[in-house]
Amino acid sequence: MKDSSFRGEVQAFLRESLTPEIKRAGELMTSVFSDFDAGLAWHKILYKKGWVAPDWPLEYGGTGWSLSQRYIFQEECKLANAPALFALGLQMLGPMLMQCGTEAQKQQYLPKILSGEDAWCQGYSEPGAGSDLASLMTAAVREGDDYIINGSKIWTSYAQHSNRIFCLVRTSKEGKPQAGISFILIDMDTEGLTVEPIVGLDAPHGHMHIHFVDVRVPAANLVGEENQGWQVAKSLLEFERGGHNYAIDHKKQMAKIRRQANSQYSANRVLWKDNPVFSAKFADVAVDALALEFTELRVKGAFEAGENAGPLSSLTKVMGTEIGQRFNELSLEIMAEHAFVKQLDALTPSFEGEVIGPACGLTTMPEYINNRSATIYGGTAEIQRDIIAKRVLLL
Repeated sequence: MKDSSFRGEVQAFLRESLTPEIKRAGELMTSVFSDFDAGLAWHKILYKKGWVAPDWPLEYGGTGWSLSQRYIFQEECKLANAPALFALGLQMLGPMLMQCGTEAQKQQYLPKILSGEDAWCQGYSEPGAGSDLASLMTAAVREGDDYIINGSKIWTSYAQHSNRIFCLVRTSKEGKPQAGISFILIDMDTEGLTVEPIVGLDAPHGHMHIHFVDVRVPAANLVGEENQGWQVAKSLLEFERGGHNYAIDHKKQMAKIRRQANSQYSANRVLWKDNPVFSAKFADVAVDALALEFTELRVKGAFEAGENAGPLSSLTKVMGTEIGQRFNELSLEIMAEHAFVKQLDALTPSFEGEVIGPACGLTTMPEYINNRSATIYGGTAEIQRDIIAKRVLLL
């Protein structure tokens, strides 16, 4: 099928399948996460259609689409305001299990990730181990056929909605810190595991603090070899950094800024779109976004050829998050004082009250605040630049 015909098929499906409630959730997104219930409803629609995992191999439930078809699908979904799927399973854990998991783990977990029955969260960061993840101290001690886990994980996104978590735990203190880390899968309803909300400024509770007190986990849940979890985690992080389509996110941001610039006036009563200084700043970021899009397509091409994204995933992660923040700043500049009204209730898809100020600025401040962390999570920009210097520039 030609790409133009495929794009038309996708657009027709979106017009038919995106209900007003689901689309509203997509419009109100202020981070990489959407309203959980709306995202799950959209997941089930895509699963029924057979389109929920375009990047997965056909034998595991993927679509068999070409690289360009997958890109078109993701682009059209984003521009149609489809809500984001809860992608920690689909985008990160699932592809990693295909590479590193046992056959039993693949058979147990992949179908439930695909159907939406399982929702996974990620247990990496700790109160004393963020950017320096190798210093993590959550301990897993082998006892017969089980591991006993004690410690905590922090900034765990949407843990309150998840029934499973994949974690990095310390199984040895010998040698280099990275050498004693293991990767393990845990049921969230296991005795001794508790979830505590972290209150933020950007939206209702999205981040959680998870505590493990003598949590007993079957040793069969270990992915890869004991003390080799760092290599497993690096593989997964390449899917996280290289699998994200920042350029498509940027197109949605640009469309939003254009709507704002076409309707809002600057202090001298000139529409922002007619402000030459603002137009120059917008064009400058837009050019960088276009350059990143071509780089991302190179990363997708590596996946298509059966290769890992490697250090290019670090480059796209740095540029993608920093360009996104620059777009956030332009949106904030347009909305000015209107962006400072705190009305988080209005960000829920079911909200039926009145919005204070222009509706086009409702998500501006929460998105700006939330995305300040984009250059930290998934590997800080400073760490990614170190990787680029060593592995791309060979410095």
